[in-house]
Amino acid sequence: MTNLQWFIIESENDYEAAMARYQEIKYAEPGSIEHKEKMLLVRLISDYEQKLVEDELPEADPVELIKIRMEDFGYKPADLARIYGDDSTVSKVLHYKQALSLTMIRKFSELLRLPAELLIKPYALKR
Repeated sequence: MTNLQWFIIESENDYEAAMARYQEIKYAEPGSIEHKEKMLLVRLISDYEQKLVEDELPEADPVELIKIRMEDFGYKPADLARIYGDDSTVSKVLHYKQALSLTMIRKFSELLRLPAELLIKPYALKR
């Protein structure tokens, strides 16, 4: 058990600390103090990420949001391909030739700190 008390996440340092602690306790036994702490962290982290999105990201389609966040974090398409495992598919998605898959949405949401609900919005493909 940790003696750390959690408060509203207001900075990147707070966010990183919350994410690190979540990773430590993510498999906590239901009903335990750590499980309750985990559930609180999920809420705090989610609220912080949502606020970031609302404050920082323009209204854009999912691919544009991915490109914006890639630029924010200094990622290249090859970095996304390493996470996803397929250069060709990532390239097609970034060029609007193929839709995001559920697996990509999950992985890119975590990597780019984008809520999945922003990546599931419909958008037009180029044929």
